[in-house]
Amino acid sequence: MRQILVVVFIIPLLFSCSQYQKVLKSTDYELKYSKAMEYYEQEDFMRSATLLNELQSVYRGTDKSETINYTYASCLYGLSDFIMAGHYYRQFVKTFPSSERNEECQFMSAYCYYMLSPKPRLDQTDTYNAINEFQLFVNLYPSSSRVEEANRLMDELRDKLVYKSYLSAKLYFDLGNYMGNNYLSAVIAAQNSLKDFPDTKYREELSFLILEAKYIQAENSVEAKKEERMRDAIDEYFSFINEFPESDYMKKAVKIYNAASKSINFEETN
Repeated sequence: MRQILVVVFIIPLLFSCSQYQKVLKSTDYELKYSKAMEYYEQEDFMRSATLLNELQSVYRGTDKSETINYTYASCLYGLSDFIMAGHYYRQFVKTFPSSERNEECQFMSAYCYYMLSPKPRLDQTDTYNAINEFQLFVNLYPSSSRVEEANRLMDELRDKLVYKSYLSAKLYFDLGNYMGNNYLSAVIAAQNSLKDFPDTKYREELSFLILEAKYIQAENSVEAKKEERMRDAIDEYFSFINEFPESDYMKKAVKIYNAASKSINFEETN
């Protein structure tokens, strides 16, 4: 019974392969075009893309060219080849500026960059590219039904950039005084993140890192600079608790404040 089932499944597969090979070797371009579209509808993106790649030059300048180029880009996306899919979506917009498919292709160009955007610790070039492409989409099609999605994805990508900058600031913090004053670098990195992305969901973490880094830097300062830096840490504490009165870092923040206050005979708190 098992052997019979194997044969039943293999025979259609072999026939399909044989049929595809005949189409591939054929010089009948109309047949290749119709089969490419058929394969695409069946989500057989590899076969469709192979045929369409040849047909791009054959039908260049004809009324089929637009459909071939669009379908080819979509096949590459279906194959998860986001680099080449994004390239061909962008090429489509340039080649067919009056096409009704341009809105979709502009969005998909950005979305391919989104799919290529790596984990926060890695290089974020594709993340920046995705943000720029989504912003271009929003500017070009402000009434599109996909504007809300584009904005949501941009927010997600920006949070990734902020998290990367937070990791960088945290790295400086963890390095401490190793080969220099890394606490100052941590403060600068975190402040730049808040300046560039003031509405980030990592605002609380970045703000507390600034407070903690300023205090430790003050604690390790020479006497001539210690009081000034302790007062700066205390100012940072008040800014932090005013913005995040219910913070999970509150106990640590109060501990820092009391230590800084004691250091310069300032009034402590509970």
